[in-house]
Amino acid sequence: MPRRERNKFVKRGQVIEILIEDYAFGGKGIGRIRNKHGEFVVFVPNTLPGQLVKAQVKKASKKYAECKLFEVLKSSDDEIDSPYQDIPGAPYIKLPLEKQHEYKKQSTLQLFKRIGKVADIEDKFDEFINSPNTFHYRNKMEYGFSAIGYNHELKTDVDEFTLGFKKRGTWWCGDNLNNDSGLFDAELENNLKNIRAYCQNTGLAPWHAPKKEGFFRYFVVRKSYKTNKLLFNLVTTSYDLPKFSLNKFAEYLTELFGNRVAGFLHTINDEIGDRTIATTGSIKLIYGEDKIVEELLGLNFEISMKSFFQTNPKSAEKLYSKVVEYVLEKQEAVDNSVVLDLFCGTGTIGQIIANKANNTKIVGVDIVASAIEDAKENAKRNNIEGLKFYAADVGKFLTEHPEYKNKIRTIVLDPARAGIAPKTLKKIINLNAERLVYVSCNPATQARDTEQLMQSGYQIKKISLVDQFPHTAHIETVVLFEK
Repeated sequence: MPRRERNKFVKRGQVIEILIEDYAFGGKGIGRIRNKHGEFVVFVPNTLPGQLVKAQVKKASKKYAECKLFEVLKSSDDEIDSPYQDIPGAPYIKLPLEKQHEYKKQSTLQLFKRIGKVADIEDKFDEFINSPNTFHYRNKMEYGFSAIGYNHELKTDVDEFTLGFKKRGTWWCGDNLNNDSGLFDAELENNLKNIRAYCQNTGLAPWHAPKKEGFFRYFVVRKSYKTNKLLFNLVTTSYDLPKFSLNKFAEYLTELFGNRVAGFLHTINDEIGDRTIATTGSIKLIYGEDKIVEELLGLNFEISMKSFFQTNPKSAEKLYSKVVEYVLEKQEAVDNSVVLDLFCGTGTIGQIIANKANNTKIVGVDIVASAIEDAKENAKRNNIEGLKFYAADVGKFLTEHPEYKNKIRTIVLDPARAGIAPKTLKKIINLNAERLVYVSCNPATQARDTEQLMQSGYQIKKISLVDQFPHTAHIETVVLFEK
């Protein structure tokens, strides 16, 4: 067997300091190590050109290494001061928005060139859509409890009761959120230290990740932008539960937030895995309602703790408006016909199309049964007719319903991050629709699917980018394909 050539630049597990020189898609900063053996590329997620960073090598091949960010040692000259507490979920909050947009646009279009083989992608570019709210735009946040905290002065982990987010680059260490992070509700986040103090004063232990024991695990909050109400979920283990008064905690939340409290739920999670809601656990309503109502483009949606709903609803309106614009661009391909809405989730896109088209039948399909239940309820609430929802695997559904072949002129696709499975994509192509509107939260898998669609006779007519998550590397894309 030929000997694997040894990497002459870095070893797995090694901690390095490196200057970030460039930016690649998905928020990966590019650094370069130069020595007598030549030049070697290092990727560090959530970093920016101009930053000097400390990172650990997780994977090293002959040509490049993938690292994990530990710490930014020196800021980039592009960064500005931020009034918000620094958190791992907003790595670019100190970067001016126009610079964030420039990096996102450039790196996304580059993907379509490289992976999708679309040489003239710039000519297809329609628009970059900003999020209406740049700060405080999220409608859900999960805060974790931890028995191990981080001391920023001593730069070491310490035993302490924490409530906030994981310290960057660690799985065992929590970092207290003491002030507004700039992403969620300012009043809630400025009060999180009081909620932490309340829980700490009970004498019950926070979750200890290495030992896999403790009582307090997560504090999850959902917010409605329509009503400004908050829905709370405290996740604990069942151990020590008799010592904790859930009703008193509900009273404390209403003391802090008054009539903003829509409801308070309690979840038991005794599993050792790092998931908020366990598969085996129970969820119980302690106070108020178990749902909040959100509005999107004039339609109302009921959201429970478990429902999937767009995290940035104001920006989702912009995203869905763009999808509907592409769908209705050829009104004759929609009116008096069937539109397939695949990977439809809670059916939001289908409902908006049905609301704006004439005599159009929408068929929505998604594998998540609870999402389909929500979709049916929402359609009822909004009095929208002509909608049919199926809880099924998209690939299986298309095999079991051959009657749609050559009958569908427009298909809407909104798959999960992994994109569309090749076999399912083949079945979608076989339906022979004239037009596809493909929404993606992961342009890398969308670019991969683009190559197969182009080989099957589809061309990109337009592409738009929507900044759903300012201050992060995420970007949503809407692409219109036509035969």
